[in-house]
Amino acid sequence: MFTGLVESIGTVTSIERTATSARLRIHAPQVLEDARTGDSIAVDGCCLTLVEHHGTEWTSDLMLTTLEATTLGDLQPGDPVNLERAVRADSRLGGHIVQGHVDGVALVREREHTPHWDVVKLSVPQDLMVFIAPQGSITLAGVSLTVVAVESTAVTVSLIPHTLASTTLGALDVGARVNVEVDVVARYVATALAGRR
Repeated sequence: MFTGLVESIGTVTSIERTATSARLRIHAPQVLEDARTGDSIAVDGCCLTLVEHHGTEWTSDLMLTTLEATTLGDLQPGDPVNLERAVRADSRLGGHIVQGHVDGVALVREREHTPHWDVVKLSVPQDLMVFIAPQGSITLAGVSLTVVAVESTAVTVSLIPHTLASTTLGALDVGARVNVEVDVVARYVATALAGRR
C-alpha cells in the first residue's frame, strides 16, 4: 500500500522488451536506502516488485498486462518516473490509501498556468467516472491529488508549486498519457451499492 506522496523522481536507465514482458531498470538512490529483494515500489503509480538492485539502480519485471494497461509500456531510457516505497505501518498516512493498481490511463486535455498553481483537465475513461467525486481523492502518475471539478468524462485537478517541483506532473504537456487510480474507498462503496440493486 502507498500514500501517493512521491518520495523522489527516478530515471529509466534501460527497458529490455520481449514479446510478452519487459525488464525495467531505474536509477533511484533514495528509494534504495533500505531496499530488499521483493519490496514493492510504486513507479508512476504502478506497484512493481524489486527483483534486483546494485548500487543506485534497481530492476523490476513487467508483464504484458502491465505494459498494455499503463503508461509503463511507453517508457524509454532517460524518462523520469515518480517513485514511492510502500508505506510503513508506523508512518503518517499523509496522502490517501493508494494500492498501486492502475485503473486506466488519462489524457491531459488542458493546462493553465497561474501565478500560484497550475490547473490541469484530463480525459478519464468513462467506466472510472462513477468512482470520482469533487473534493475526492485521485492518483495521477502515483501522485495523490484532490479533485477540483468533475465533468461527464473529464476531471480537473490543481497542482501546487511543491507538486510541480517534486513530481513529473510539473512537466506534463497537453496530450500526455497519465496512469490513474481511483479512490479505493469509492470503488468499494460503488460496488456495494451496485450489489443492492
